[in-house]
Amino acid sequence: MIDLDKDIKYIKGVGPNRATLLNKLGIFNLKDLITYFPREHEDRGNPKNISELEHGEEALICAYPVGRLNEIKIRKNLTLCKLIVRDETGSCQITWYNQSYLKSVFKPNIRYKFFGKVAKNYGKIEMQSPVYETEETSRNTGKIVPIYPLTFSLTQNTIRKIIENGLKEIDGKLEETLPEYIIKKYNLYDYNTAINQIHFPDSFEKFNLAKKRLVFEELFTMQLALLSLKNKYEVKKPGIEFSKSAKMSDVIDKLPFKPTNAQIRVLEEIDNDMESSKPMNRLLQGDVGSGKTVIALIAAYKAVKSGYQAVIMAPTAILASQHLETFEEILKETGIKCELLISGISKKKKEEMLNRLADGQIDILIGTHAVLEENVNFKNLGLVVTDEQHRFGVRQRSIIAEKGNNPDVLVMTATPIPRTLALILYGDLDISIIDELPPNRKKIETYAVTKGLEQRVNNFIAKNIEEGRQCYIVCPLVEENEEIDAKSVMEIYENYKSNIFPNYRVEYLHGKMKQKEKDFIMDEFKNGNIDILISTTVIEVGVNVPNSNVMVIENAERFGLAQLHQLRGRVGRGEYQSYCILKYQGNSQIIKERMKVISSTNDGFIISEKDLQLRGSGEFFGTRQHGIPEFKIANLFEDINILKQAQGIAMEIISKDELLEKDENKLLKKLVDEKFKNRIEI
Repeated sequence: MIDLDKDIKYIKGVGPNRATLLNKLGIFNLKDLITYFPREHEDRGNPKNISELEHGEEALICAYPVGRLNEIKIRKNLTLCKLIVRDETGSCQITWYNQSYLKSVFKPNIRYKFFGKVAKNYGKIEMQSPVYETEETSRNTGKIVPIYPLTFSLTQNTIRKIIENGLKEIDGKLEETLPEYIIKKYNLYDYNTAINQIHFPDSFEKFNLAKKRLVFEELFTMQLALLSLKNKYEVKKPGIEFSKSAKMSDVIDKLPFKPTNAQIRVLEEIDNDMESSKPMNRLLQGDVGSGKTVIALIAAYKAVKSGYQAVIMAPTAILASQHLETFEEILKETGIKCELLISGISKKKKEEMLNRLADGQIDILIGTHAVLEENVNFKNLGLVVTDEQHRFGVRQRSIIAEKGNNPDVLVMTATPIPRTLALILYGDLDISIIDELPPNRKKIETYAVTKGLEQRVNNFIAKNIEEGRQCYIVCPLVEENEEIDAKSVMEIYENYKSNIFPNYRVEYLHGKMKQKEKDFIMDEFKNGNIDILISTTVIEVGVNVPNSNVMVIENAERFGLAQLHQLRGRVGRGEYQSYCILKYQGNSQIIKERMKVISSTNDGFIISEKDLQLRGSGEFFGTRQHGIPEFKIANLFEDINILKQAQGIAMEIISKDELLEKDENKLLKKLVDEKFKNRIEI
């Protein structure tokens, strides 16, 4: 039997040093190696005659060197190597930089293959730094060649060789992962063929069939796991029928503003859910600033006026405190009692609060993860609202729902997920979308700038502060490491405070600070006692400071579009024209395209579609938050049809065999357990 857990350093051609480099790519064992899929393939087969070459194309030629390689020293540390090659139809000049060792490589009477980009200048045909090998060898030319995502110091040639060695160890003896009835019914490649043809395909047709099999398996496994999980936590009991006499319109009429048509439509959907005997399980999607909090407040009002309690769970203490302010302000004349439960409160105060909650003296409890604790008991919980769903897993939703007698559940998110995907990822939830912003909202003007415009950006910040406004500076994401992010914040803070803006009140905020410190700084900023707040993405979720109208995001190229859009939503919350300035580095086409998208639209749904298309699904969803493992080959944007098919099949199987216990489904149970064990129950 093949040991797929075999340490990567023992694979032929690896060793300890290369193992360290491969580890950086997430390759630790033989299984990781064979499932490290190419990002693209180049067709390096079908050689062309030199006379047929076109300017700008990538092509393969077979030719003999004419004379010796000529070396020209241009300046210190820069040498140009030139070689003339010929075939039966013409000659081509090939150039390399700083590769003197090539002088001993090319022999005059041997035919070589060269693959590279063609340039035609003044009738001369040239190729710069092509891939080359003798006609007898064909690892890198003469066929369809895989191109892998790489790390520094690992070449394509090296990783191809290592993967070839890994595939030789397997030698077609991999265990099948899908049941035979699924492979036959959907005309899929067997696992061994798929793995071989995804790396080194005999043709693009075979590559597409291999990709189809592997994408199907990934998406199908995810759907099986999600459906199993939903069944595990789904309560099969009737829900609460809230009172028809508790009218939402009573609180809508008291609002200090007129709700949008989209908000009214969503409230009608929620009202119908709450008055029916079926438990509400609804996902509310609304762009930054679309007014989701008010929806939660009105639903909570209806629950309380029907004789029940409500709980609102927010991802941060800052956001929970902000919700409390909003609820108390709007509900002050209704007699409804709201309280805040966050981890920072004293033990005595917490005990008193929990007693009042259990006695029914608290109508609406607003809090963070602290509301999930075992000792938090309600007298009569009827409505559960979780804000920013991507921070809470399915299991956490179920824990809090179990604190009541099958309460209604409303899940809210400002991360706009394309509707089709939302239906698939949240198949257990009905979906409402607030697709309209309040009429007084001004468009946030967004500009993407390079380092050369730094002084102009600083002058612009100063101008707005002089006019009485405030500014956020968001630090780059270094990596998923709070220590490093905190260091990054401190460096930028020192620079802004000491050198750039010594005359203004500059403060900082990062994840390593104690909760009390964070809350104090945020309150100071909200109260106008800080001009410039330097922060990591801890300010991303829901914070409301109407006087702040400028946001500068350092190294914007390191953030996803959806996250840039979320961050941008921290400004533009007051009456002032607001601005978001994206400082970016790098000239790649994808960076430029992403900066163009975020600058040209404020529509979160357009942005999320584009983000998904440009970056793939793993990063887009932030898989650690969802508990969904990173996709290795599937792209939810490109593979939506396979995803729909996979969901249909998964639903059919789960409806007949909920626990995947039948003999025919044993392989599926093993697949789900292997890929999702301890990962999806977050």
